[in-house]
Amino acid sequence: MRYVLALIATLGLSASNAGSQALPNSPLLLAQPFASPFIVPNSPTAGDSHSLPSLYPENPASAKNADMALNASTGSPASTGSADPEPQYVQGVYQKYAWQAYVGYTFFRFYESSHPTLRENQNGVNWSIVRYWKDWLGLDGEMSATYGTQGGQDSWFLFGGGGPRFRWSGPRGLELWGHALFGGTHFTPQTAFGPQEAFAYEVGGGVDIGGHYKRWAVRLSGDMIGSHYFSTYQFSPKFSAGFVFKF
Repeated sequence: MRYVLALIATLGLSASNAGSQALPNSPLLLAQPFASPFIVPNSPTAGDSHSLPSLYPENPASAKNADMALNASTGSPASTGSADPEPQYVQGVYQKYAWQAYVGYTFFRFYESSHPTLRENQNGVNWSIVRYWKDWLGLDGEMSATYGTQGGQDSWFLFGGGGPRFRWSGPRGLELWGHALFGGTHFTPQTAFGPQEAFAYEVGGGVDIGGHYKRWAVRLSGDMIGSHYFSTYQFSPKFSAGFVFKF
């Protein structure tokens, strides 16, 4: 009996030493991953870090699609990207008004005949209004009244007419224009060589200098007025300078 008890004690001591050797003594060894009996063969294991799905795909297109899918599922607005918008450049713009009203000083040299010595210098005013139907084409109406002396008597020359007007708009409010007007004139004093009224026309052009103002401009112009008095034709120059109001 004594030998049997000794044999049982020896077997128990051997089993205890074998269990101690099976369990690791280091806590680091206890943290190492181990194969689970529930993992399906050919599937990524818990200890294989390269087999885990990546949260950020290497393909940018896949990342964008994933982001869009996530936004669609959560109802949040889609990402617009981090690229900065292109800078916007604003250029100075001068508005082109359809109506223009003008008033200014006029110098008129009336050639009473084809002989250059028979002439009369007059000074006065002229005014006009223009309505542009298109950017380059408008209807112009103008009147002028100039005063002088002839033979010691007061002398007036009145002109009124209308017609087409053409313009070209340049930079900084600059406008170049030309017109052709048809109408009539009135001349005093009364003479024995014909009536005081006659058909007349005016052709010429000028420039409007807008400067830094949008509605106001300075106008310089030169024209020629053709008329028929005293049984002859007159071709008389006219020069004007004044102000334009645009509306």
